[in-house]
Amino acid sequence: MTLLRLFKPATLPVAALAAALTLAACSMGGPSTGIPLAPGLSARMDQPGAKLDRAQAIAMINAYRATQGKPALTPDAGLDGTAQALADQYAATGTAPATPQELAGMKLSAGYPSFAETFSGWRNNPADAAGLTTNANRAGIAVAFNGTSTYGTHWVLVLAQ
Repeated sequence: MTLLRLFKPATLPVAALAAALTLAACSMGGPSTGIPLAPGLSARMDQPGAKLDRAQAIAMINAYRATQGKPALTPDAGLDGTAQALADQYAATGTAPATPQELAGMKLSAGYPSFAETFSGWRNNPADAAGLTTNANRAGIAVAFNGTSTYGTHWVLVLAQ
């Protein structure tokens, strides 16, 4: 029996695994894209006094929405205030806040130190990714840090018409 015949049954599963790993690596959007991540997106928010670059965060969400055929969101200072109040509540209590009725959607996350990591978590979870493409045209985003909480950083994205 030739060596090729011995290994031929394993060729298809190995090829399928290699293809799956290649596609997974491409979908991760990691450093292989050659596009540097804006400093405001990778800045650590897990320290007192850290400031979120809201414009860069909304721009990243809009870039994702564009890939899904959805219109861009307009940053809204009033919604930023709503998001900040909810993030502060989330950080203080450790309990996810309920979505206010006037909102089209809300995304929450806790524990990720940077927005880039938070966004990756949302994008890579089918339910959260669907929430990023909610029918909305305005957005507000905020983060709150509580060093004594289980997760430290608490993120809130609110979407509205």
